Amino acid sequence: MGFNNSVTEFILFGLTQDIEKEKIVFVVFFLFYFAILLFNSLIIITIRCSRMLGCPMYFFLFYLSFADTCFATTTAPRLIIDAISQKKVISYNECMTQIFAFHFFGCIEVFVLVLMSFDRYVAICKPLRYTTIMSQHVCGVLLKLAWVGSCIHSSAQVFLVLKLPFCGPNVIDNYFCDMQPLLKLACMDTYVINLLLVSNNGTICMVSFILLMISYVLILYSLSHKNAEGRKKAFSTCTSHIIVIILFFVPCIFTYTRPLVTFPVDKLVAVFYTIGTPLLNPLIYTLRNADIKKAMKKLWCNQMS
Repeated sequence: MGFNNSVTEFILFGLTQDIEKEKIVFVVFFLFYFAILLFNSLIIITIRCSRMLGCPMYFFLFYLSFADTCFATTTAPRLIIDAISQKKVISYNECMTQIFAFHFFGCIEVFVLVLMSFDRYVAICKPLRYTTIMSQHVCGVLLKLAWVGSCIHSSAQVFLVLKLPFCGPNVIDNYFCDMQPLLKLACMDTYVINLLLVSNNGTICMVSFILLMISYVLILYSLSHKNAEGRKKAFSTCTSHIIVIILFFVPCIFTYTRPLVTFPVDKLVAVFYTIGTPLLNPLIYTLRNADIKKAMKKLWCNQMS
């Protein structure tokens, strides 16, 4: 338990303390979480079972949906259960586990989005070399590197929080365990640790976001040299990716690239990237992707017949 000798559990404040509002929170987020599981599972099963979706883009989309499902699962079930619970308690060890899982799957999502943008860049800007550059072996290696990088990132988060002594207040003003709320409870000077966290989380968010924006600027520029039909299809794909990037990265940058200060809007922002993005991702990809819709219709029609 590191330097923690007196605090063995934390109390999660949740989204609200109003009993009537908590009932609404329970219903709304139960439906949201159910939709996340349903929509992402449909994409995972469709890509896994359809021979039409064998290209690298769908390989990465499969893991994006998997990461979305796991990422939402790190926070949503506890939020739903706590909304109807009298005592919103999480043990110290459970809190550490949640921090690791939350940052692990969140980082996986960041890296997969970067890989998807790289895949689209190669497909559109270097089409003749696409099958060579984005071979099955290369895609597998890139994904493994993403898993390793995510494990290192999340392990660093837990390593830093284990050094924090908690000897007084144990109420976390949030609906899940994360680094910033815990730093406020530590009975020590957390300036250096906060600086390390901002540099760790902030670097991943900002560098990934900049790389993504650069790649899509290059892609959109190259589209001007294509024929109208090819330009329309590629632009549609890129637009959906850019929407996903903005929805995910803007809240993350707002949360993880600033000093240890809190704002009233923080919990709403957290809801957006922990619940909102995993819910919207499958909708954006299925509604804007004709191949996914066609494969999904064919697969499930065959299953029903």
